[in-house]
Amino acid sequence: MSEQVPVWVLADDRAGNVGQCLGVAEALGWPFVVKSIGYGPLARLPNLLRGAALLGVDRASRAALSPPWPRLVIAAGRRTAPVARWIKRQCGARLVQIMDPGPGGRSEFDLIAQPSHDGTLLAGANVLRVSGAPHRVNAAKLAQAADLWRARFAALPRPWVALIVGGDSKSGHFSPDMATELGHRVTALAGGGSVLLTTSRRTGTAAQAALLAAIPEPGFVHCWGAGGDNPYFGFLALADAVVVTGDSVSMLSEACAAPAAVYVYAPKGLVADKHARLHAQLYAQGYARPLPAQGGFDVWDHPRLNAADDIVAAITERLMT
Repeated sequence: MSEQVPVWVLADDRAGNVGQCLGVAEALGWPFVVKSIGYGPLARLPNLLRGAALLGVDRASRAALSPPWPRLVIAAGRRTAPVARWIKRQCGARLVQIMDPGPGGRSEFDLIAQPSHDGTLLAGANVLRVSGAPHRVNAAKLAQAADLWRARFAALPRPWVALIVGGDSKSGHFSPDMATELGHRVTALAGGGSVLLTTSRRTGTAAQAALLAAIPEPGFVHCWGAGGDNPYFGFLALADAVVVTGDSVSMLSEACAAPAAVYVYAPKGLVADKHARLHAQLYAQGYARPLPAQGGFDVWDHPRLNAADDIVAAITERLMT
């Protein structure tokens, strides 16, 4: 594929999905354009009714979907699927869809990258099974973040244990009691070192307060919404161990791209069945281990997890040869 051939990334209001698409586009290394997709009320209709059309897409987004057309479209999630199919019918673009696009038109996608922890697995020559989710954490970004943050962490006692916290979801609740338990267990894991904490918008104020109360100083804390530089990539790049709550496929996948040992906190009531299936895969494949109840951590080497690499390999081998 030459530098002149455009790639479109469809970016809607699902930040996690957009991050997965951008991870694939960046790993691909070809020039790409992000096409923002906004929706109206009709976007709530099932894809079987929306078809290969722009039904439910707002006027501004429709206007931006115009020549020059792409040769390749990267999208994720069910709501973008009708848009991708419509683009293909305009110009014959090859379609790469991350996650199951849903019933109706699956055969029109040239590649469907489906997480192997999904409950119902698709079959077909256009389906690629991947572990975890594609993301934007790569060696170059980690090296850059290490240079940026190393001096800021230098005064903190080692080991440095990064704690990446999600929170409430449709399938689980991150309670203050869980937060307290997590804080105590991570403090024990650090064994006199420092906890590098970052929370998310889903953590909740009560759980966040309980977590902070359970983690003694010294440490480095970045709470969601507090502003300032985000140390997330610095945590992944420099931590001696990474602890991540098990309620987010994206957070788990990004943590397993870090060079450090990875531990997962997944108490009953926090995670969905799909998360539990992913945890089991990560443990079996050597990417992560369950967070121990007490004591320090082991150091072990593990492969770097990024499904974007597998998707890029399939694109270049299957679609652009």
